[in-house]
Amino acid sequence: MSDVAWPFLTGRNIYIERAEGVHLYTRSGQQILDAAGGAIVSNIGHGRQRVADAVARATLDTSYVVPPWLTPAREAMLKELRGHWLPPELSRIHCTSGGTESNEAAMKIALHYQQAIGATSKTKIIGRSISYHGTTLATASISGHPARKKGLESAMPRFPVVDTPYPLRCPLGSFHHDTGAYYADLLRDVIESEGPDTVAAFLAEPITGSSGGAIVPPDDYWPSVREICDEYGVVLILDEVMTGFGRTGKNFGYQHWPIMPDIVISGKGLAGGYAPLGGVFATEEIGAAIQNAGFQVMFNTFGAHPAACAASAEVLAIMREENLVQQAAERGVYLQERLQNAFSNHPHVAEVRGRGLLAAIEIVQNRETLERCPADNAVTNHIVAKGLDKGVFFYGGGTGDVRDVVCMGPPFVISESEIDQMVDTLLECVDETLDNG
Repeated sequence: MSDVAWPFLTGRNIYIERAEGVHLYTRSGQQILDAAGGAIVSNIGHGRQRVADAVARATLDTSYVVPPWLTPAREAMLKELRGHWLPPELSRIHCTSGGTESNEAAMKIALHYQQAIGATSKTKIIGRSISYHGTTLATASISGHPARKKGLESAMPRFPVVDTPYPLRCPLGSFHHDTGAYYADLLRDVIESEGPDTVAAFLAEPITGSSGGAIVPPDDYWPSVREICDEYGVVLILDEVMTGFGRTGKNFGYQHWPIMPDIVISGKGLAGGYAPLGGVFATEEIGAAIQNAGFQVMFNTFGAHPAACAASAEVLAIMREENLVQQAAERGVYLQERLQNAFSNHPHVAEVRGRGLLAAIEIVQNRETLERCPADNAVTNHIVAKGLDKGVFFYGGGTGDVRDVVCMGPPFVISESEIDQMVDTLLECVDETLDNG
């Protein structure tokens, strides 16, 4: 296939012939430790025969069935979700083909809800300054990711924006004790400046994903945000495409705090990389209002595809039976300890951060001043490339403005010795890249 242009914008490419457990194998026979879980997707690891068999059965039995109808695979997924994963408050389920479609659907559902209850002037959705929600014009527009908007800015609709909590770089000072209140108050300010009667929803990630590099907000931030949304009648939408289904050591990332969102978005972990699938989970209040108003929540042609639902049912059951969410929490503690030991005094690493098996380091020119490396140095790209040469795949993070972030999100079945390999390799890559710089 050397004469075929792939991907659309060609460049360095790697031919992965197969994958098993936590490893990828190239066509030339190289073994690569998948420290990123692909795009922080893989949770139960690669090559599970049980999942492949379930997908095969669903494909043979039903092939394609329009999304609103039930099939055995859809029923199995719904039973697993309702019985073991979703809190009872999130009773309404809508499935898509992935995270972007789920974010788009959630935004429309929030707008429909406001119209259904008579709040017809509430048409604005607030996004955050460091975020990523998808590739459509709407989801890219609301995302705080300048690099992925380049060349499209003039065509994008406007969404109000509030600063993302960034404890390391808080204007009050790094890790200031008022950081959570400071960022929550900014949300109140944006709602007030836009007009409370015009704001329909607030869309954010509970823990910022690869766009910021596993940024965990202060503990008082989300409870304050929930109170502000309640005060102004704003629907709280949490994008759990990356953090959902165990990645942070809880079923969902928001469960690290005593809050309940109105809508939760899922994607990557819902089927663990075995099939394209996304989910939108909403409260009964929202679902009933939209239904009673006679509005549609339109399906995507391949949303809730039977084969994808079959994969999801098996992936979720495997995680439950093997207690992999708890394992992600425990392995996450070990990963953070190893990263702290390796980088806590490193002159070019400003912070080690994350929760569970979502982790990142932020690299800087100067640790004391937090001065970033020159953009032209492409530090993250060099580190990822060196890691691949050494047999470990890391995930580059950042938004263009936020940069030099290296993320990790391995499968939950990773061992402590494999985590050791990840961290040791990352330290080598950082040292070699910054010494050469």
